[in-house]
Amino acid sequence: MKKFFKIFWVFIIGCLAGYILEVTWHFILTRGFQTRQGLIYGPFAPVYGLGTLAFYLVLPKIKNIFNIFWVSALLGGITEYLCSYFQEKLFGTISWDYSGLFMNLDGRTSITYCILWGILGIIFVKFIYPYIEKLFNKMNMTVITKFVTAFAVVFMVFNISISSLAARRQYERREHIAPENEIDEFLDEHYPDEFMNKVYANKIEK
Repeated sequence: MKKFFKIFWVFIIGCLAGYILEVTWHFILTRGFQTRQGLIYGPFAPVYGLGTLAFYLVLPKIKNIFNIFWVSALLGGITEYLCSYFQEKLFGTISWDYSGLFMNLDGRTSITYCILWGILGIIFVKFIYPYIEKLFNKMNMTVITKFVTAFAVVFMVFNISISSLAARRQYERREHIAPENEIDEFLDEHYPDEFMNKVYANKIEK
């Protein structure tokens, strides 16, 4: 239970931090605000959640800073590539395209962003991981803690599920596939293209 608790909340922390990082970076580049969320409900960027979780599970075992860097770069690059690949195959969209960057891999990741992932990995191990562990060690698995975690898990399962279904249904609408059941009709009514395009303002149709 304690291990699952840590894994889940590390994922959530990564999702939230990634959203803040993406919004801030976009603002610096354009001087404008754009939502960069990866799920319909809430400021969550799952690709960063997965990347942070990979860091948490792998990096603390590595002591040499150079090894931390290249392992982080590899983990981040693989996470970016796989998330982009499955997003395109399942939903017909991508959320980033690095085709114009030096040494990119199918536009899904690049040497530049792998280097950034490597730097983030060092920052995570040296500064963030000790703080997270200290925080977790201070927390007791009380009834309230368990209840909040259980509620958050149910919410995230729902959030990920409805976001995936709505994104898949939008892809089907683009392919002129008529609704086949009540679920499709529900998605068409409550998550139309106008709503989805507003939520995922940075997506690119493929």
